[in-house]
Formats: sequence, C-alpha cells, structure tokens
Amino acid sequence: MASEEQLSAIKGAKVLMVGAGGIGCELLKTLALSGFEDIHIIDMDTIEVSNLNRQFLFRQKHVGQSKAKVAREAVLKFRPHIKITPYHANVKDPEFNVDFFKQFNVVLNGLDNLDARRHVNRLCLASGVPLVESGTTGFLGQVTVHVKGKTECYECQSKPAPKTYPVCTITSTPTKFVHCIVWAKDLLFAKLFGNKNQENDLNVRSTDASSSSEHSEDVFERRADEDFEQYGRRIYDHVFGYNIEVALRNEETWKNRNKPRPVYTRDVLPLRPVGQNGNKDKASTGDPSSVSAMASLGLKNPQDLWSLKENSEVFLEALRFFFLKREKEIGQLGFDKDDQLAVEFVTSAANIRAASFGIPLHSLFEAKGIAGNIVHAVATTNAIIAGLIVLEAIKVLQNDVKSYRMTYCLEHPSRKMLLMPVEPFEPNKSCYVCSETPLTLEINTHRSKLRDFVEKIVKAKLGMSLPLIMHGVALLYEVGDDLEEDEVANYAANLDKVLSELPSPVTGGTILTVEDLQQELKCSINIKHREEFDEEKEPDGMVLSGWTPALAAEKTKTSDNGPSSSNASQTVLLESEDNDEIEIILKDPEILAAGKKRKLSDVSVAVDSEIFSVTGEMLTKRKVEEDDSHNDIVMVDGNLDPNKKKRVQ
Repeated sequence: MASEEQLSAIKGAKVLMVGAGGIGCELLKTLALSGFEDIHIIDMDTIEVSNLNRQFLFRQKHVGQSKAKVAREAVLKFRPHIKITPYHANVKDPEFNVDFFKQFNVVLNGLDNLDARRHVNRLCLASGVPLVESGTTGFLGQVTVHVKGKTECYECQSKPAPKTYPVCTITSTPTKFVHCIVWAKDLLFAKLFGNKNQENDLNVRSTDASSSSEHSEDVFERRADEDFEQYGRRIYDHVFGYNIEVALRNEETWKNRNKPRPVYTRDVLPLRPVGQNGNKDKASTGDPSSVSAMASLGLKNPQDLWSLKENSEVFLEALRFFFLKREKEIGQLGFDKDDQLAVEFVTSAANIRAASFGIPLHSLFEAKGIAGNIVHAVATTNAIIAGLIVLEAIKVLQNDVKSYRMTYCLEHPSRKMLLMPVEPFEPNKSCYVCSETPLTLEINTHRSKLRDFVEKIVKAKLGMSLPLIMHGVALLYEVGDDLEEDEVANYAANLDKVLSELPSPVTGGTILTVEDLQQELKCSINIKHREEFDEEKEPDGMVLSGWTPALAAEKTKTSDNGPSSSNASQTVLLESEDNDEIEIILKDPEILAAGKKRKLSDVSVAVDSEIFSVTGEMLTKRKVEEDDSHNDIVMVDGNLDPNKKKRVQ
C-alpha cells in the first residue's frame, strides 16, 4: 500500500510516456491503476494485427488506428476521472522540444529503436527531467533510471554497433542462411524494386569481353518486348546462374571452399512456366498490398519447407505480381517484414541462393524471423517491466536517490529470484553527451566530403537529427525549416565539397563544433588528417575516438550497399531492428547468496544486446561465438577504471 507521501507525489505528478506498444499498454494501465492523474503519451505507430496478441488495450476493430489515441480511450473506460493526452506523432518532431519536456516531472520510455531512445535521453538531459528507460526481449527485460548529474545517462555506456560483413561474403561466398537473406533483402530486392539510382553491389553486367552481348547490358532493366514471365526468368538465370558461373572462374576463391552450383530456370522448371496450375490469378485481385504468390500457387502453410522448384515458382510469381499489381510502388520500395509479397520474394530468393551454395533451406516463417529480426514477445514480461517502471518513477518523484535501481528480469531463477536489482552508476566522465568531452576524428581531409562527415559521423554515430556544423565563426552546414533558399542552396553545395576545399577549409588541427539545437547537444571534434584506412577494419574511411564505442551485435539489417569501386563502405552494415529489446544474461546463477544485496559485480547483463560480465573491480567483456549468426552475442575484454565507473552513493 502506498504511503501518504507517495500518494501525494503520484497525484501531483505530470508524466510523459513515450511509446504505446507492448510495454506502453501495460505501463499506461499500471500508471492509471496506481493513481497517476495526468499522463501524456507520444506514439507515431498505428495498430497492426500482429500487435493484438499482447497489446491488450487494442482490438481487431482498432487495426489501422493510432496506438496513443486508442490506448487513451481504452484506459478512460475504467479510469474516467484521470487526464490522458495522446499525441499521434514522432517524438523527434520539432514540437517536442526542450520546453515541452520541461513541463513533466518524469519521462517513461517504452520505445522500440536506439535512435529515438538517444533523442529522448538528450532532451531529458537538456530539460533536467529524470528518465526511466526500459526494454524487453522474450522473457528478458530491464528498467534503468537516468537522472542528470546523479546517474549515468542512457549513452554513458556502449550500445550495440551494427555487425559488418564484407561485401564479398554477401555477394560471393555466403556460408550461412542469414548471408543469403541479406543478399536477397538488401541487394536483390533493393535493386529490383528500390531506388534505381542507389549504388548496389550486385553484378549487373559482365566485365568479360568474351561473354555474350546479353550480359554486357544492365540485365535488371526490363526490355520493351518482354512479358513479366520472360523478364523474371532472365533475372533468375542471371543472379542464380550466370553470376555463379562468373564467381566460379576465380579458382583461387574455391580452393578451400565448397563450390556453388549454378541454377537456371530450365533445370528447375523445364515442363511449364510458373503459374500454370489453375491458381494463377487467385491472389491477383483486390487490394494490391494483399496479393500473395503463396496463395496464387496453392501454398498454404508458412512453416512448410519449400522445395527448390517451389521456391523458384514463388520467386517468379512474386516478381510478376510486383510488376503487375504494384508497379506504381516500384522504384521506392524498401523491405518490410509486414509486406507479405516482399517476404515471399526474399524467402524464395534466399532459399534458391542457399541451395546453390549448399546451405540448408528455411521455411517462410523462419526466413521472416531472420529478415525482420523478430523476437517473439511475451506479454507477462511486458507487465513485469511496466510495474518496475512505475516503482522507479515513484522513487524519482520522491527524489529517493539511494533507492534507485536498475532492475533486470531474468529468464531462469537465481536463488529463486527472477528480478535482479543493481545500483545505478554515476555519470561517465568520458561521455560526450552528458560530460561534453571533446572527440577526435581521423579522416582524409583531401578526399572525404562534408556529406561523408555528416552522414557517417554526425548522424550515424552522434545521433544528431538537425545538426549545425561550425568552423570557428564560419557556418559550414545547417538544417532547419527557417532557412532562406540561398542558405539551403549554399549548404547543399558544401555537402559535395571535399573538407579541405570548403569556404573555411577543414584540415588537420581544425576544431569543428557540432550542435543539435533541438536536442540542445553540443560537442567539439578535433580533426586529425590521415591518408590511408583499412577497408575491412575501417570501412567508413574515418575513425571517431573519444566517444562511447559501440559493441558489435548481429541482429541486423543492411544499411550500406556501396559498391567496391566507390569510396562508400566496403561492408554490408547490419543492425538490430529493436523491438523494445534488451538482452540480459546471468553469468553465474550460483554466485548470489540468498538475502545478499545484489550488485553489478554479481551478474552479467546485456543492455540493448550489450553484455557486461563483471567480477569484483574488473569489467571483462568477451566475444561469444554461436553457430547461427543472427543469435550471436558479443563481449569484449577490458579493465574497469574505478575513477570512471562509480556507483551512485
């Protein structure tokens, strides 16, 4: 039962919730039943059918509607006297600025991606509002408290870095099914249905002068005299047949590897073209977004393992449907795990490639999980985490700093305990976000453009949304709606200039000031000129130091398809989709004595797939290799500096 002091703090609190999904539904319900009377909710998502198994505030009739608004209506039915204000919007929208955040006593996060979490963390720091962060993955979950000046901020510790694979592995020497998925999803699908101007590492033409004229053109361009069937078969033969034959010419590559087998349509479908089974147009009517190659071909169970012939039929049928029923979308499509036709295409393409390289095939259900990085949610975990969020929020409202806890929900009991409380740490003095530590960037100032710096460093690594870049008093780049046309044109022109050729040249020894006015974040970057970089180890062609380095994680999706011949990254970048996800791993369940106060030194915990194994005063991280790459976890070796890492007293 809450004390009078707690009830007073609860009733007088104005709370901001960010996210109304799996955790958010449970959290809103728990806040309302705990006595909170003024709650604001921000969520940009609409309700999908797949949400209904755990997001209990929603019903079938709500599909397509705003999560924030429907959640409000549902809770007001059993708590009609409280005030709930919904915002169907992105928390990164300009209206949700520092002044907006200042009106709240505490912010509670139930987000599903790292970018938004970092954004909210910075706004909370700038506004001085405490943040309670959370996440779940299956049976695992965690809640952490972040109070400016008292505990570490959300970015004081490493977050998972996207796992990188060399492009040659994806395009030439795949060894795991996830490699085939990445190839099908981020190279082939993107080439056929995405932005035609986007650089892509698929072999689109032959470089062999002796090859036929057919392969001296861009084979992905559909010819005027081709029907969809002919076009599909030509694409199939090129990517699964001709490209494999080209790869086999390099005998050195296959000295210690199993050689792949070229696959042509004539070998798999010799008797009849795809679709001539009486069902060809079964799924080709109605809503274009609901068409299905599976339904058209009479394949019903997504957990069935298709044969090579069935995969080939699905591939050709899916491609036909994209051009026949969704032609207006071609050129702007990106892979979406909720797009049935896209999942069918990617699954079939990945399976055909896997068959060629001797890799076991997977069902559509399995392939969708890998391609969409789906970790099946558990409603009970969300409920537990929501309760812990409210407990920490009450402590924050009472300013009970000594009672703050980072709490981890474990899958298996430790001494009959499933919840592991850990004392929070003090701010990291090396954190560039909350401690404003200067950074150092090694970069070739004579080759790299300002655009490279903005995209790879300012946005990708520093997470700034609306950056402003200055060299002394000279403004090199700015983003905003209030800029004049000539300013926009000037900054756009600067993006394509080499750093050393900017109006105010950036060379070795230059100090750049980078600022995000919306986040009220500002940092200094010392530029160090460097001529050469290792393409495999340093694919960005630049190295940022002095910031919290990221750990490698392998739940991932491609984000860089730059070709080998360009200055773009030479690896395919894979990153977690984040589904309210946090992974927690107990190092030694027997290490905790019953009744003993639990400390960070007693457990291994992984926050956003970041895994810490702590013993005494030593923080050790090590890499753990798993067979399935999409389940890999990573730990790194290193010492814990007691001056940098202290628990809150």
